[in-house]
Amino acid sequence: MKSKLLLLSLVIATALGLLAFYGPHVRVHAATAAPDDLDSGVRAVTDAYALIEKNFADPVTPERAIYQGAIPGMLGTLDPHSGFLNPSEYSDQQRKQRAQYFGVGMLIRMDKGWVVADEPFPGSPALQAGLRRGDIIANVDGHDTKGLDTAKVADLLRGPRGTQVRVTVKRECAAEPITVTVTRGEIQTSQVDAYWLKPGFAYLGVATFEAQNVGSDVEAAMKQLGEKSVTGLVLDLRGNPGGLVTEAVKLAGRFLKDGQVVVSDRGRAAPEQVLRARGVATAQDYPIVVMVDRGSASASEIVSGALQDHDRAWILGQTTFGKGLVQAQFPVSEGGALLLVIAHYYTPSGRLIQRDYRNRSFLDYYTHQGDTQSPTDVKSTDSGRQVFGGGGITPDEKWTGPHGNTFMGRVLNTSSVFHFGSVYFCNHPPQLPSPTWTPDDAVLNRFKEFLKSQQIPFTDEEFNSSRKWLSDQLRFELIERAYDRKTALRAIVGDDPEVAKAIDSMPKAQALLTRRSPSQRAAR
Repeated sequence: MKSKLLLLSLVIATALGLLAFYGPHVRVHAATAAPDDLDSGVRAVTDAYALIEKNFADPVTPERAIYQGAIPGMLGTLDPHSGFLNPSEYSDQQRKQRAQYFGVGMLIRMDKGWVVADEPFPGSPALQAGLRRGDIIANVDGHDTKGLDTAKVADLLRGPRGTQVRVTVKRECAAEPITVTVTRGEIQTSQVDAYWLKPGFAYLGVATFEAQNVGSDVEAAMKQLGEKSVTGLVLDLRGNPGGLVTEAVKLAGRFLKDGQVVVSDRGRAAPEQVLRARGVATAQDYPIVVMVDRGSASASEIVSGALQDHDRAWILGQTTFGKGLVQAQFPVSEGGALLLVIAHYYTPSGRLIQRDYRNRSFLDYYTHQGDTQSPTDVKSTDSGRQVFGGGGITPDEKWTGPHGNTFMGRVLNTSSVFHFGSVYFCNHPPQLPSPTWTPDDAVLNRFKEFLKSQQIPFTDEEFNSSRKWLSDQLRFELIERAYDRKTALRAIVGDDPEVAKAIDSMPKAQALLTRRSPSQRAAR
């Protein structure tokens, strides 16, 4: 019992008082409670744990009480984004940040209680071994995966380069399970794609900033594209949830002048830090339209806010999420880590990015729709345009797109398009006539019958009114299976009316460049 209480005390002391000695990205010493307050707090928690451990009806382990209870509960009272990563989650986050690991090269997901293949990466060992999107992973090296979560199955699939792993899958229409041997390799991932939309107009999509190679991947992609020929750029940050601020600064900074402010941050115990641009010569003079939406958060808001404040880009879309909290990672004993908010981010003009989360539930914070800017947080761009803070980044031009309905929600919530993809290609390899393929009426009618077979309720009116949306969903799903996810994204982007609107808005972005005076272009 004494050893368990000692463990609890050490964990709490680490969480409350020793944070500054650990996190690899921490710049400041965290403020700590007074010794008397800290001692009384630790005693209260250890006394509570002693009572629970002795008297609860079922056995209680320190891991359950502390790592699943005390620490997450403590952090959950602070803000919507501070949290605790268990050892497996922390290791997985570190792998994502490195964008490099050894394994089979495949995203996995949960579906109806099973772990299934979501995306075998192009050229990966998984794809070369014949694994497909939609395959149910039933067994890995003799381990039955029924009841396991994605983290545990991922641990089974990963391993040293050159080693082999036997994977047994259940596939739609296959009479018997299929077993393949996969030789693990080095897996490198990229969240960046760049290509020509039309002569002179380029598209740059960044799906997330969570990896340390986003900035370098952007440079490589723009170099391969031929950036000197760009006369207008569409930067797509829709649905980008954020990630590493260093990568956001690299992306925004390449389009700005050397020394211009990209973002600053400050907190209760953190002195202000100002991060400045390192401009790229070939990225200074062409107009940019940035597309954002409700799902654009954190690092995406740093990029869009900096380019807006410096009049470097025209922002198109919806008001962004409003997450401007600086999170530091603090490893604790047993391999887990705290994600603790230590400061707030501010745009170059001084706008607070973070949306107010006080006096409301976290559920309301995450689900709230509409503009949330503070009328008192009024700032100006370099050229004097008025902008507001306190609730994300408000676009210069609104684009809402089509509204969803309850039928669309049922289709998404049941993963019906995903399951149809497995049925559609169940009797032959996933192949389509071309990467720009579009489903015809026969495919849509087949999907309609599939929904009926799955007992998904809908009316003919609901189906027909959602026909265009369904066609886009099916197109993306089947092209991804026949080619890969980037090919599917390119197909959808090519017909995206918002992308067409971004191209049409390019003269507005050009006007911003024209109106900037030499003094406004200087470092700020």
